Formats: sequence, C-alpha cells, structure tokens
Amino acid sequence: MVDSYNIDFIRSCFPLFKEGDSNQKLVYFDNAASAQKPYKMIDALTSFYKYEYATVHRAVYDLAAKSTEKYTRVRELVKDFIHAKSEDEIIFTKGTTQGINIVANSFAKPFFKEGDEIVITEAEHHSNIVPWQVLAEEKKLQLRVLPVDSKGDISLDELKNLISEKTKLISVAMMTNTTGTIYPVKEIIDIAHQVGAKVLVDAAQGATHIAIDVLDLDVDFLVFSSHKLYGPTGVGVLYGKKKLLDQMTPYEYGGDMVDQVSFEKTTFQSSPLKFEAGTPMFAQIVAFGASIEFLQSVGVKAISTWETQLLKYATEKLLTIDGLRILGQSKTKGPIITFAIDGVHSLDLGTILGLKGFCLRTGKLCAEPILDRFGVSTVSRISFGMYNTFEEIDAFYEALIESSTLLKSDHLAIKS
Repeated sequence: MVDSYNIDFIRSCFPLFKEGDSNQKLVYFDNAASAQKPYKMIDALTSFYKYEYATVHRAVYDLAAKSTEKYTRVRELVKDFIHAKSEDEIIFTKGTTQGINIVANSFAKPFFKEGDEIVITEAEHHSNIVPWQVLAEEKKLQLRVLPVDSKGDISLDELKNLISEKTKLISVAMMTNTTGTIYPVKEIIDIAHQVGAKVLVDAAQGATHIAIDVLDLDVDFLVFSSHKLYGPTGVGVLYGKKKLLDQMTPYEYGGDMVDQVSFEKTTFQSSPLKFEAGTPMFAQIVAFGASIEFLQSVGVKAISTWETQLLKYATEKLLTIDGLRILGQSKTKGPIITFAIDGVHSLDLGTILGLKGFCLRTGKLCAEPILDRFGVSTVSRISFGMYNTFEEIDAFYEALIESSTLLKSDHLAIKS
C-alpha cells in the first residue's frame, strides 16, 4: 500500500508521464472518457501474450489450464472489488454499454408488458437512454424522465411522485458524465424497491472514484467498464443478483454458453457463462485484474480524496474567468468539470488547447438531453484521474484564458 498520496510515485507508474515526448508535456484531462494505463496492467497484458497465452475453458493441457486459472481469478477479484456475494453474479462484457443492453434485452424485454414504466434521469449518457427508448417503443412501455435542477441534482421527492406500481425498472448513473453529480443511489434503490421496481446502476464513471458495495446498496444490476478503471479497452462488467440472472434469457448464442447441443434441442449454462457466448476477451480480462490490483494498492478512497481537492481547486480558478459557466455544481460531485464560455465554440477551444498539449473532451458528451436542459449545444469537459496535479490545473487555467481571449478577439474581428 502507498502510505500517503505520493503523486510523483503514482505518475511514475504510468508510461505516458514518464516516457512522453520531452518537447510536449501532455496534460491529460480526459479521464471521464478513458484513463491512461499503468505499467502493471500493460506488463500483465504483454507478458500474457508472450508467455502464457492459451484459450480458456476449452483444453486440459497445462498452458490452457493456467490461462483459465488466471482468467477465473479475475472474476473473483471483481467480486471482491464490488463486494458481491458470488462470482456467479459477475458477467464479463465488452463494456458498460453492452451491460445495459443485456439487461434491456434479457431482463426487461421478456418480462415487461405494455403499460409498464421505466424511469431514467435527464442527465443520463446516451447508452442509458437509447436502449430504453427502443424497448419502450417496441413493447409499448412508458419511458419516464426524472428532471435535474440547475445544480445537476435530482429530487427524491419528485422520484417518489414519478414512480408507481407500474414502474418496473429505474436505470440511473451513479455519477453523471456531464455535471459529475453523484446521485444518492442507495436512497433511489430503497424507493424503487418499495414499489417492487428493480434498479440498474450505471457505474461507468462512479466505479473509478467511489468504493462500491453492491450488497450494502442492495442494487439489482450494476455495470461498469475496465478502460475507465485504468484497464484495457473491450472489457466491462455486469453485476446482477443471482436470482435475477437465473430468470434471464441469454443475450447472444454460441460456444461456451451452451450446456448440451443437438439438432432437436439446446440447453444453456447457468450464469455467468450463459451470458458469455464465444471466445472471451481473456487476455484483456487478465490485464483488467492487474489494473484492479493497482487501483486497490493506491486505494480508491485515497484517490477520491486527492481528486476532490483537484476538483475544488480547479472549480474555484475556472469560475474567475469572465463568461465561463460550469454545468452543474452539486455539493456531491465527482472530479468532472463541464463548462461553456460565452462567444467561444468548444471545438475551436479544444483544437487550440490540444495544440498546446492539453487533452480534454469537447462536443455533446453523448448526453444531448442534459445539454439541452442547460441551454447549450456544445461544451468542453475536463476530468481528473489519480495522476493529475495542481500544477497541471494552473497550466491549463493560463492556457484557457489565453486561448479563449484569442478566440473571442478573432470572433469580434470577423464580425466587424
């Protein structure tokens, strides 16, 4: 364990900050999109491909047996990471998006009927809007939307008024990818269960910054992605209560998820294999295990404390910039700042700052409805990870002032 938050040590664990081009010192503020990768994860992946590679679940020779053992161990790591009851409740997916789609197609689609209701919030990522829209249209369900206020918060009283005995599912982000608001998911789950509704929590953003205990939350489904947890791309997790997973139909069909196959009838494995058709992304999953171990060696709480300090410092500085508006300033917020500057287009701003070595997200953030709610069509977003520093914020602040001033003056010159 790291005894104290040693930022120099942490940065040394990431190749980008140790081996980067000396002519351009990158400042990586796009962690909400995807995080940088530590040596521990990269080494685990390359070592596996070099010396340990063999398919899993399909052979008895020693190399395959060891590969399967490594793969299986990661399921146990994930179980412990989110405090699930059993490895059988951990399903490996391609990412958060696929996890949501599995629940939509294997749980909601078979069991919901015309007139049933699904509730989401106004600030959801498109991945937690579109699957429910499509399903609602197909099954003649009602998709109900819980609004957010000017700070990006939701009202639990409004939620209580919105739901009824017709509500079958609430699908909500643990932490939004735009305002950064951390929703009171435990309270939401309690309210949902009072009317018999199930809850899916999108922890794509939250899992990196918030310690998760699915048993304490009593959540029915929870999804997140590896690549935001300093792990490889193409890997995600769907947690589901075992009794629900047992009721659900497979999402895809193929090898490994079957029990017995004949031309007359096919039977399927139980969870989790029932939902993992085909050859799994086992090399990436082994590396994902290494990223979880690395994250835990630093400590999620320690990282969160550091990032909260960065968030406070950056927010105070950015609010001194004339014409800059931050979308959502909840008191319960993760390390995300989404902002717009009067007279400055985010694409222009992102282009200039990118040339200066600053990596940030611009555009609609895959969340058009919440941008509409705040009256903007395009925004800029900075988001912090365990390796970011106060010095980087200072440098960004100066570059932001310089770039926005330049863009405003050019705009005025063109208009005149």
